[in-house]
Amino acid sequence: MNTPRDYHDIPGTYVFDGEHNRKGYQLNLLCKSLDVAANRDAFRAGPEAYLDRFPMTAEQRQAVLERDWLGMLRLGGNIYYTFKLAIFDGMTMQHVGAAMSGTGMTVEQFRQMMLDGGRPIKGNRSKKERRNG
Repeated sequence: MNTPRDYHDIPGTYVFDGEHNRKGYQLNLLCKSLDVAANRDAFRAGPEAYLDRFPMTAEQRQAVLERDWLGMLRLGGNIYYTFKLAIFDGMTMQHVGAAMSGTGMTVEQFRQMMLDGGRPIKGNRSKKERRNG
């Protein structure tokens, strides 16, 4: 697998293609399961035991337990499913966006950056551009 695609060169972008879907299937099933109140109660009562229901990789389990939002995306998570976990924790999309920035950005700083038009394009078009200036 791991077929190189043009979009793999975009920094910080994890395109949810077929390969990514297969990689994160169990992780996404876990997150989707939190739509059901009884499942949320079970997860709240014993996260480790609840995770045992889903044959995820050790890295995926750790990312869920640590709420490593960007890590979950790297490991095959779909933002729409992983956001169900964020909602379970009482977070907004702005909270997750700030956490995923990797810069220690606050929610307010993230919100303002989005209102100002987002990240500048320079240096964010491709990994190659970042390496070469």
